[in-house]
Amino acid sequence: MSSTIEIERKFLVKSQVFKHQAFNKTHIKQGFLSTDKERTVRVRLKGNKGFLTIKGASSNDGLSRFEWEKEIKKEDAEQLFKLCKKGIIDKMRYEVKLGNHIFEIDEFFGDNKGLVLAEVELNNENEIFEKPNWLGEEVTGDIKYYNSQLSNQPFKTWK
Repeated sequence: MSSTIEIERKFLVKSQVFKHQAFNKTHIKQGFLSTDKERTVRVRLKGNKGFLTIKGASSNDGLSRFEWEKEIKKEDAEQLFKLCKKGIIDKMRYEVKLGNHIFEIDEFFGDNKGLVLAEVELNNENEIFEKPNWLGEEVTGDIKYYNSQLSNQPFKTWK
């Protein structure tokens, strides 16, 4: 079990080059027990591991928020999916190391097919980091790109 203040920036991805640079790739399925703006409660299967995660409200700029996470049994995660709200997220996560940072790139499937997002976790909000050439527009703080929102308003419904 761990709790932290998560500081991350989020970007659109403009090419598939990251796939050739990835050192790891993991299938992720996740659902939400709560998508309240003050707290989201997420159930996740990441490969064969289950997780229960609670995230607090984002800071005004969207850069940071409290996160609590506990690993749970795969079977428990599968049972909790039955209680989740409609709109399960299905994605492949690629990890790319660049300098001192690891970018997590999510390629979405299902109702969010066509959307590819990259996140980089930082030690502080002003930290400088190297930006790969496949990184597109920054969307940090834009709630429509939060997974909890993508489960309610999937990419395929956007205009």
